[in-house]
Amino acid sequence: MVHLSISSIGTELLDDPGADPAIVTQSLRNIARANRWFGGAAAVRFGLAQALGRLPSGQVLSLLDIGTGMGDLPRVAVRWGMRLGIRIVPVGLELNRAAAALARAGGLATTVACAGTPPIREKGVDIVLVSQVAHHLDPKSVVQLFRTCDRLARRAVVVADLRRHALAAPSFWCGARLLGFDPVTLMDGVTSLRRGFSRGELLHFMELAGVEGKVSQRHGFRLVATWLPGAG
Repeated sequence: MVHLSISSIGTELLDDPGADPAIVTQSLRNIARANRWFGGAAAVRFGLAQALGRLPSGQVLSLLDIGTGMGDLPRVAVRWGMRLGIRIVPVGLELNRAAAALARAGGLATTVACAGTPPIREKGVDIVLVSQVAHHLDPKSVVQLFRTCDRLARRAVVVADLRRHALAAPSFWCGARLLGFDPVTLMDGVTSLRRGFSRGELLHFMELAGVEGKVSQRHGFRLVATWLPGAG
């Protein structure tokens, strides 16, 4: 069993799988709005395009979203595939039971499990997506997470996360206030950005995990790492 440890930088609601379900629900709804307005959804679309290149239409690809939250980003992936004539069949993995229930209510098949020990066989899915999960973890656990992603994926791994920058937190704070985010999500968003990565750090973690790919900077203070997984 691989144990993943939480970052020592601050604390966030979703660090605790037993957090109050009502607060989790409110926060995840605002996180989904943040993904739509502040670049999270765009980062996923960019990562899929980078990792998969030009695929012929008519294909069917499975996608595992690790730390799926309420399942908004797998739906982004499905719509992205539809525009290209590709059917993406997503499943979610989520440690928080309240979040998993929300994802299921939205139509996403979701399993409650830890990202360190996902109940997926080796090379069991075509694509592994991990969005805004790595920054919750300490450095050693980030490396372990990347190794797990590489072990599970057949065709592509997409990791989308936050880029640490002096302007990131104040920009988020202003935007989130305008959109009426709840106080917990406001504070957690600032902590998330403090926990974010530089491009070099993400590349270093990939190197330690034994994977080779690229990391791109995107708008909304986002980083997108993509690579083709090893043969296993």
